[in-house]
Amino acid sequence: MKAFYRLVGMLLGRRPISLQVAALCLDERTGKVLLITSRGTGRWVIPKGWPMGGRTLAGAAEQEAWEEAGARGRISHEELGRYRYDKDQDSGFSVPVEVRVFALTVDSLENAFPEDTERSRAWFSPEEAAARVHERGLKKILLNLPRHQSGRAEPLPPLPDAHQVSRSTA
Repeated sequence: MKAFYRLVGMLLGRRPISLQVAALCLDERTGKVLLITSRGTGRWVIPKGWPMGGRTLAGAAEQEAWEEAGARGRISHEELGRYRYDKDQDSGFSVPVEVRVFALTVDSLENAFPEDTERSRAWFSPEEAAARVHERGLKKILLNLPRHQSGRAEPLPPLPDAHQVSRSTA
């Protein structure tokens, strides 16, 4: 029956769902989550992008964390969850996207990274992060994170509070 509805949807102009991967960057010492701003709207999001040839889905998510947030660390190859959203296109249309989320335990944050002048970043508790993101499915993933248990010896370098972060200093 799903195949029938998919065919009808395609005949009516609905596109099949596209796939993206995302890294949920975590500080295991504090239990906080790293959010970044999107380039287009400035909304708080997690690093995400399209799958990459020659990389696993988790490996592509790890690369996105580096490019978009300057985060380096250990990626889990087990999916943390999935959510869907509609990605706006330059043409004015939107494309349905399913995002597969992988946890990245952050070991270091670099000040210089490929998109450092285009984005801001800040640490939030999972509850604060869930309140700031728009995607309902991502909110659910954030609120379902296990309660924090400290295991990190040294803290990651502090970032300014979210209201103090600017694109030029992030």
